[in-house]
Amino acid sequence: MTDFDQLREIIDKAQRIVFFGGAGVSTESGIPDFRSAEGLYHQKYDYPPEEILSHTFFMNKPEEFYRFYRDKMLCLTAKPNKAHLKLAEWEREGKLRSVVTQNIDGLHQAAGSKRVHELHGSVLRNHCMKCGKPYGVEKIAQSEGVPTCSCGGIIKPDVVLYEEPLPEDTVMQALDDIRQADVLIVAGTSLTVYPAASYIRYFGGDHMILINRDATPYDHIADLVIHDKVGEVLSHL
Repeated sequence: MTDFDQLREIIDKAQRIVFFGGAGVSTESGIPDFRSAEGLYHQKYDYPPEEILSHTFFMNKPEEFYRFYRDKMLCLTAKPNKAHLKLAEWEREGKLRSVVTQNIDGLHQAAGSKRVHELHGSVLRNHCMKCGKPYGVEKIAQSEGVPTCSCGGIIKPDVVLYEEPLPEDTVMQALDDIRQADVLIVAGTSLTVYPAASYIRYFGGDHMILINRDATPYDHIADLVIHDKVGEVLSHL
């Protein structure tokens, strides 16, 4: 039996799948990841991306933050790929309970998924730090320098920066779904970003499937490991 046959058999029997995904889910849509050889962490800027994408940097150098953010974090022409579409299809069929994602691009919702736990927020949502007024991503994309609200406050993306906590309600809902899942598919993630990577340890169901181009620290605990692109794998199902 091939890996794909085994995967198909597990999926056919599953009733409460939870999909836990990272940057590798969106790379097939043309959105760069962070840690691969071509990723953002290997590009040259005046400051390392980890520093630019921190709360301290945003507060101290918002103009420099937004220069990088518009250039590298907003990929508004990206479209959902085979992985996003397959997951939305499973949800419509009642087979998929939810998507837990580390991505901030909104592509799961664009593909039609309804129950999406965005651990790191979304570039599509923004708010004024002074009055709380919400803004769409167009306000960020079309402005120059530091975007400001009509009240004069600075607009901040609803994206979890380094030094900031993950949204508690989202985390609790995600963990609850992972606990109740019969199959957990972990895909497109290096499983090196904490605390998110540790959440897969809450799974106690029947099968954990790990799909990633490269090996991860958790390969040894998965029932099935496939080293390939996520969209290519799911499109076989």
